[in-house]
Amino acid sequence: MPTEILENVYDITCQTEESGKRFRVFFFADGTPTLVDAGLAGTTDRVIEGISSIGVEPERLVVTHGDGDHIGGFDALVDHYGLETWVPEQTTAETATDPDHRYGDGDRIGRFTAVHVPGHEPDNHALVDEAAGVAVMGDAVSGADQRGLPAGYFHLPPAVYSQNLNRAEESLERLLEYEFDAGLVYHGSSVTEDAREKLERYVNPPGA
Repeated sequence: MPTEILENVYDITCQTEESGKRFRVFFFADGTPTLVDAGLAGTTDRVIEGISSIGVEPERLVVTHGDGDHIGGFDALVDHYGLETWVPEQTTAETATDPDHRYGDGDRIGRFTAVHVPGHEPDNHALVDEAAGVAVMGDAVSGADQRGLPAGYFHLPPAVYSQNLNRAEESLERLLEYEFDAGLVYHGSSVTEDAREKLERYVNPPGA
């Protein structure tokens, strides 16, 4: 079932592995209803069930990057809902349906500004809605509890899943150019309070 993690913003967790690793999408139900990422190819039915329980159908799908757990359900969801689609210009993952739009750093997609944060993958993007104080972090960071640390903080994604962890860390500086209070992550727990300040302390720790 979806969790309303912020007002009109839903975490739809579509698969949980035995290890505790979770796969999810985010659904912004107000304004132009927007799905951020599409989940795995095999989890589409659970995404659709989650959306049905919310009672608002999406009109737009924005993909943050081309990993399978973010773009795998693209074709099925587009076919089911007839979505307008946005995919990063660097994404090479093939879909049966061509994206309606390719986007890059600084582009506006409805309520969001796209921020290119490569490192985990070359096409990784975050999506920031400064007016609402929300950032969808892509896989720029994970929740710290993914690494056995306390929830409510950020951590870089595991190196085994990242192409260039040094670049991933450098890219976090770009997110500090924006204002947001909540940072939504795909693995581990999202940070729903003081997210920018916590990211600032992570990137530039006091006394470092």
